[in-house]
Amino acid sequence: MTSTAALRKSERTKLAILDAARAHFATRGFDATSIRAVAADASIDPAMVMRYFGSKHELFAAAVDVDLALPDLTKVLKTRRGRALTAHFIRRWEGDLSDDVLVILLRSAVTSDRAAERLRSVFADQLVEMLRPLVEASQLHRRAGLISSQMLGLALTRYLVPLPAVTRQSPDQLIEDLSPTIQRYLHGPLTSS
Repeated sequence: MTSTAALRKSERTKLAILDAARAHFATRGFDATSIRAVAADASIDPAMVMRYFGSKHELFAAAVDVDLALPDLTKVLKTRRGRALTAHFIRRWEGDLSDDVLVILLRSAVTSDRAAERLRSVFADQLVEMLRPLVEASQLHRRAGLISSQMLGLALTRYLVPLPAVTRQSPDQLIEDLSPTIQRYLHGPLTSS
């Protein structure tokens, strides 16, 4: 077997492991997912999972490698940024940008401290960087936290613990309802700290 063929087989094996892991983390969460179950679904020996990923924690991190693909709001009219960001997150959760990785991460974060930390770091790191050119440095983390609370709250009540008042709304209705709040969190007044 040539090194190119081995590499292809190696990559196929790694992808099979990640696909199986995502399916398990999505349905069972972090704590209830086992390396053995992932390996069985990937049709490989559990030792191979450990060889490629080292631990269940590293497998989880690789399976939920999330890029929020946040928009460049510096190119959006200031008064429309809340709408643009809200629409982006809704498309990210369920529209043309959707994938299962965010839902897996959110579901696992409810039961695992490590998964919760991963979710916090994804939102904090990526949202803070997106907001850096838009808001005062002294309010950067506060505004990012408030926006995260709204978007994660939406995800929780729409996908994991479905609230009928939220699940019945169309994406356009959600954008209309949430955009003013996100706009205020971006550029509006906040109470004194």
